[in-house]
Amino acid sequence: MSTHPDAARADGGARLDDMAGLEEETATSLARTPAGDPPLLFPPYRSTRPRSPRRALVPVPEELMPLDGPAFGHLDVTETDADLTRQHDGEPIGERMTVTGRVLDSDGRPVRHQLVEVWQANAAGRYPHPDDQHPAPLDPNFSGGGRCVTDDDGRYRFTTIKPGPYPWKNHYNAWRPAHIHFSLFGTGFTQRLITQMYFPNDPLFAFDPIVHAVPDPAARQRLVARFDMATTVPEQSLGYVFDVVLRGRGSTPLEGS
Repeated sequence: MSTHPDAARADGGARLDDMAGLEEETATSLARTPAGDPPLLFPPYRSTRPRSPRRALVPVPEELMPLDGPAFGHLDVTETDADLTRQHDGEPIGERMTVTGRVLDSDGRPVRHQLVEVWQANAAGRYPHPDDQHPAPLDPNFSGGGRCVTDDDGRYRFTTIKPGPYPWKNHYNAWRPAHIHFSLFGTGFTQRLITQMYFPNDPLFAFDPIVHAVPDPAARQRLVARFDMATTVPEQSLGYVFDVVLRGRGSTPLEGS
């Protein structure tokens, strides 16, 4: 017999209202959040509770922020950094993908020469990190991290393996949908922006509090890449397109905004 505190639940699934009674806190946090972005506090996503501020944020004077560095340039990035399938001696296991897109500002102009980093689980849903003890196999030929610099059209391009979903213990029977983390730098670490890219028609969307932390359904859809036959490489990889819009009504939801 299971001793898990939620084991007797009749539906056996993951409810997003498990932390009832915290609606007022959630509403307050949503009111302080830029439209479309997830709030700093979203009680069903349990780790936001200890991480979110309880007092008003204190503005930092611009002169105290190192906006002039560090600088990221193309000399620091190699060709294999953007191909996660060529970083080891052997071939990684899983469905090969090409993921591309453009980084754009609110007026649709390309954001050029910006460092884009990605990290993800392997095809079995496992990260090569000591804190990840999910009983799924590690892939010795896949580290799950890559980077590139956007070109003059604001475009990036990665070759990788489709990540698998994985359990994450946020609540009973909690599973994360397959996703890739994206990090974008401006001219320094203080300007770093982070988001996640998902895949079309994932059945786990309905049960994931991180997805539902984005309050606007239209904004959630902007986190989903689209399959693109023109990006698909014959005999090699399926293609997905994921654009990142940094500001404006059509902006991509960002973490910690």
